[in-house]
Amino acid sequence: MNIQQLVRPNILNLKPYSSARDEFTGEAAVFIDANESPFNEPYNRYPDPLQKQLKQRISEIKGIPADNIFLGVGSDECIDLAYRIFCEPGRDNVVAISPSYGMYEVCADINNVEYRIVSLDENFDLDAGRLLAATDSRSKIIWICSPNNPTGNAFQPELLAEICRSFNGIVVIDEAYVNFSDKGSMVSRIAHLPNLIILQTFSKALASASVRLGMAFASKGIIDLYNKVKYPYNINLLTQRYALKLLSHIDSIEAEVAQVLSARQALADALTQLNCIDKIYRSDANFLLVRINGDADDLYNYLLARGIVVRNRNHIHMCHGCLRLTVGSNEDNELLIQALHEYDNRK
Repeated sequence: MNIQQLVRPNILNLKPYSSARDEFTGEAAVFIDANESPFNEPYNRYPDPLQKQLKQRISEIKGIPADNIFLGVGSDECIDLAYRIFCEPGRDNVVAISPSYGMYEVCADINNVEYRIVSLDENFDLDAGRLLAATDSRSKIIWICSPNNPTGNAFQPELLAEICRSFNGIVVIDEAYVNFSDKGSMVSRIAHLPNLIILQTFSKALASASVRLGMAFASKGIIDLYNKVKYPYNINLLTQRYALKLLSHIDSIEAEVAQVLSARQALADALTQLNCIDKIYRSDANFLLVRINGDADDLYNYLLARGIVVRNRNHIHMCHGCLRLTVGSNEDNELLIQALHEYDNRK
């Protein structure tokens, strides 16, 4: 596949902004090239625009070359740049599963790109044939969140790989919740699937949502396009340093993931004892989607009045009657279950 044939012509011909730090490599004693203040080191200096040290650490952890890594301001930047690189506004379209993460559609609307949805089945499983049938010659991207949000289930890696092989465009697999799934990541497959982009994040298993750091993994050709279009210094020095420190404690992160998985099972077991819970959907993520036996809006408001905020999914496609419950701390989960018992006893 020739990825360049998928790129918008203006992006393909774009001469990117060349920052002062892009034009220099090696060691130096004096920096007077970027009109920086001489005071308040090291924060007076622009950060590394390509985050080389951080990417090298991520490379070691993921087992892929640093040239296959892009870092964005959250996954949202990685999502938006895919539209800006590949989709011609007012002409091209993208295809996505539904229900799924809402930012794919929001970014499509911002970029004036048609957004086509293909509904999952009643078990929230994916039909590859129906997904591919929704594409045409102007379809540039297929969006698949796996594990999916808000349904929680992950799709089989071989099914996702077959979609990549069958589609003459870009396939983005959003793996924000992959650390909580036993199906594993598809990052290792980018070497054999040139149209595949994998998204991951520091927000979930790495417990750093406020830091706003997302990762995209793809072929060097796609990563080069991302670096061509991004703003010069998109990842600040504080974020780069924080992430490097965090990644020096991988063992503790894995232990925290194990705790979440244990708590997820305990929460699911407790929910099965409640009359107000009609169904608990299988989850490969750090949350549970549950269908309410009764009025989901009423239960949502009941919890809200008691200071417990859950995600009301009652009004989105295929999730009528559903609330999404994040697996919190043991104390958070106990307070939730206690409030739900009180709701049951109220009737």
